[in-house]
Amino acid sequence: MEQVRRVGAYGVLRDPDGRVLLVRGSARADFPGVWSLPGGGLEHAEHPARAVLREVAEETGLAVEVTGLRAVVADVTLHPDLGVALHTDRVLFDVTAVGGTLRGEPDGTTDLARWLSPDEAAGLPLLPFTAEALGLPVVPLPSGALRRREPFAAPDAARRQRFGAYGLVSDPAGRVLLALIADGYPGAGQWHLPGGGTDHGEQPVTALLRELVEESGQLGRVTELIGVDNLHNPAALGPEGYPIDWHGIRVVYRVLVDRPTEPAVTELAGGSTARAAWFTPAELRELPLTEIAAEAVATGG
Repeated sequence: MEQVRRVGAYGVLRDPDGRVLLVRGSARADFPGVWSLPGGGLEHAEHPARAVLREVAEETGLAVEVTGLRAVVADVTLHPDLGVALHTDRVLFDVTAVGGTLRGEPDGTTDLARWLSPDEAAGLPLLPFTAEALGLPVVPLPSGALRRREPFAAPDAARRQRFGAYGLVSDPAGRVLLALIADGYPGAGQWHLPGGGTDHGEQPVTALLRELVEESGQLGRVTELIGVDNLHNPAALGPEGYPIDWHGIRVVYRVLVDRPTEPAVTELAGGSTARAAWFTPAELRELPLTEIAAEAVATGG
């Protein structure tokens, strides 16, 4: 079965009465008649925080602003008629309305937008990620709810989109763990946050803890979701040997290693990590850091 991936951004919007805004899938949707949080797929090079503003406006008519990052989850939907397993990484934001008038989406993949109480929402067919985000029971959808018939677009060979999970990793002494980018990879010679791309079907937290072992041999525990970062390089030159229009979406977590050891790279030869090391706060100031590492250290340390 072909493995396809996409990234989506969604908004959790409540009114003063505690009702949540949901949208219903139209006849053009993969799940017609099924309700979800407003949102949808990222455009190439688009930051998830910008995508959620655009998608909510398109689907509901409301202008919103982001007030926080709520969660990042992943799920896989099987499309047996198309021979596709679709992995969707979903970035969920808390948003608040700042203008506009509520309406349905004209000619789109949703056809109705409604404010619903928790009890009302619980009585509707909900996409699993939506039910989970609202703290409602995840109820299997009715047989035949998935009705997509259009094939998925073929990937653009000149473009790549990659979803990754990274960690601001520290130990009880306050040291920070960083990974040195190997030669032949974008950013070679700079110190980077441990982490990397998620595999098909893999949750971001699981991917981060796996990468932490591969890149440094450390066992960590995720304690907090810090933020989401967007990287667009229209001519990234990596091990492929030719430039690629590269779009990376990177979520960052705070990670604690309770029992630190001497870092050792355990991933297979040819990986992007040359070595890993622990650094004191004073030592960090003397290092060449990637942009995401510098920002995480400055704002999350």
